[in-house]
Amino acid sequence: MGGAVATMQGMTALAPRETDVDPRQGPMDVEIVVPVYNEAPQLAARVMALRSFLDESFPFRALVTIVDNASTDDTMQVARSLADTVPGVAAMHLDRKGRGYALRSAWSTSSAPVVAYMDVDLSTSLPGLLPLVAPLLSGHRDLAIGSRLAPGAHVVRGPKRELISRAYNLLLKVTLRGHFSDAQCGFKALRRDAAEQLLPLVEDDEWFFDTELLVTAERLGLRIGEVPVDWVDDPDSRVNIMSTALDDLRGVRRLLFRRTKGLRRAGSNEVAADQLLRFAGVGVISTLGYLFLFVAWRPILGALGANAVAMAIATLFNTAVHRELSHGRDGLVRRGRMIFVVLSLYAISLALTTGALLIAGLAWPGALVPELIAITVANALAAIFRFSVLRAWVFRPRSLTDPVRILEVSP
Repeated sequence: MGGAVATMQGMTALAPRETDVDPRQGPMDVEIVVPVYNEAPQLAARVMALRSFLDESFPFRALVTIVDNASTDDTMQVARSLADTVPGVAAMHLDRKGRGYALRSAWSTSSAPVVAYMDVDLSTSLPGLLPLVAPLLSGHRDLAIGSRLAPGAHVVRGPKRELISRAYNLLLKVTLRGHFSDAQCGFKALRRDAAEQLLPLVEDDEWFFDTELLVTAERLGLRIGEVPVDWVDDPDSRVNIMSTALDDLRGVRRLLFRRTKGLRRAGSNEVAADQLLRFAGVGVISTLGYLFLFVAWRPILGALGANAVAMAIATLFNTAVHRELSHGRDGLVRRGRMIFVVLSLYAISLALTTGALLIAGLAWPGALVPELIAITVANALAAIFRFSVLRAWVFRPRSLTDPVRILEVSP
């Protein structure tokens, strides 16, 4: 709190603003939302740095709105002091957490032609703000994102975060056919009319909000621009990587099945090309999730224990998704039979991956990379086997004599 107190003391010399004037209703070109949770020690310094940049180098009228996500420290008190004493700063308080919830709450009540957001750590270089919002104000783009993976970007972060970021964005390209390069960079802007169109269609209120926003925008045919950014990783990041990754995988699965109304007729021995593509996407999701869980639990459970847990989750995930994709008849799948099949598939998959781990352990004792290569190959074979058994034996498609099924999925 020392830095925040010193900064706040320095601000007491500023004349208080008119408290009866809502800065969010005044004339502005861009409203920049800064979601925060328990950021009291550094909030004042970072907001002042952002405000100074806007006043000195940004050619458009901009408001900085701090949105407090139910902080348990003095974050809201600092935010209110900034809003009361610093022109061009506003503050909002929300009773629950969620970055998506913060953005939805602020953007849906904004009066600015362009709404934007950035993370409070200011990891993204501020000069990238002008090329981000200028095409939106001119009407040439509907949405713009900062990208750490686009050509021309300069990024400083550890190999673990770099690998996770690239794997996640590759997953989005394979499964959801995303054409954007970086879904999760905390540096985005939208035209307000685009936000009004998108926000009612986006369900997530947490970290997956960004991805769902972009996928929905692409499906609506909105014009999306990318800006390569300079970005330095914040070592004090509060993001729980494991829980966020699992939530993201669940979000990808949900979007994978969101299709417009249509007709599909399938014979007993044929699979539509679109279905095959989605099955392949599920395989990618399952494998990446399995590898992530293996790496996360390996230091705690050891290689064999982590493999057993990760494979159990992957098997359950595959079974649930294959059932939904195949649209099998419920009467064909009895509970006892289903349990037997799942346990059998788990045992076979576990045997394959365990054997691969033992071989890798003999050749390269204790080495993570050879273990990952070995279980990736074994899991790929197991995934093909699981798919074949589940679709051919358990979730059989309807025959050509069955009535045409109309699929109605929320767009």
